[in-house]
Amino acid sequence: MVNMNDIVGTHDIVMITLDTLRYDAAILEESNCPNLCGSGSWEKRHTPGSFTYAAHHAFFGGFLPTPADTDKASHVRLFHSRNTGLKTHPNTWLFDTPDIVSGLAAEGYRTVCIGGVIFFTKKNPLAKVLPGYFQESYWRMTFGVTNPRSTEHQVNHAIKLLERTPLDQRLFLFLNVSAIHGPNHMFVPGARKDSVDSQRAALRYADGELGRLFDAFRQRGNPVFCLAFSDHGTAYGEDGYEGHRLAHETVWNVPYREFFLSPKGQSI
Repeated sequence: MVNMNDIVGTHDIVMITLDTLRYDAAILEESNCPNLCGSGSWEKRHTPGSFTYAAHHAFFGGFLPTPADTDKASHVRLFHSRNTGLKTHPNTWLFDTPDIVSGLAAEGYRTVCIGGVIFFTKKNPLAKVLPGYFQESYWRMTFGVTNPRSTEHQVNHAIKLLERTPLDQRLFLFLNVSAIHGPNHMFVPGARKDSVDSQRAALRYADGELGRLFDAFRQRGNPVFCLAFSDHGTAYGEDGYEGHRLAHETVWNVPYREFFLSPKGQSI
């Protein structure tokens, strides 16, 4: 695993949740996702929550998806709250605040959220909770699940923010990609129902747009540590189940990746 104590304070950090992406869909589409998977393959993990609100509370508390195996020694956390009385790994970054977002802010990071699905809209008190972790949070109708160009709009907004961020300002950017969440059948011409195939098409679209964001970070010149993973999957009729917020392997199994973006002209 990476040593987060070497990353926090020296790297910009990007966390991307590919909302509702199933592990099997991600694996099937891996060869068509050069930006998310150009440097490696998806890892199979288990999510701590079966729907967006629950999963993201866990993520911001430092509980990222765990390896899908029984070897507890491999379940090393990148982030962990300090003074819990639990043994932690030397490579784990410890924070003194209630969550990793405010913990990174305490280390001098500018914390920015670009929302996607309904829990980031800030349209009611519940939808203000997750964005409320951040110093800055943004949501537009064009970022939402019904817009077939949502990731394009989210990335455009992120790039504008990058352009206004001084090079000596460390950045923690969180992006909740809404395109893969239903309805996603719009990404398959003529389709009327969401499916694994339409999720794959949505992922392919999102990967293309995320490439522009990664390039903008490379142009910025600072080293970047990226986390990209799904918050949960969803069922498309398997064993009679539909959707998520339920206990089924199509929901609990999620794809996960860690990788670095090197400044332009360098390699990591």
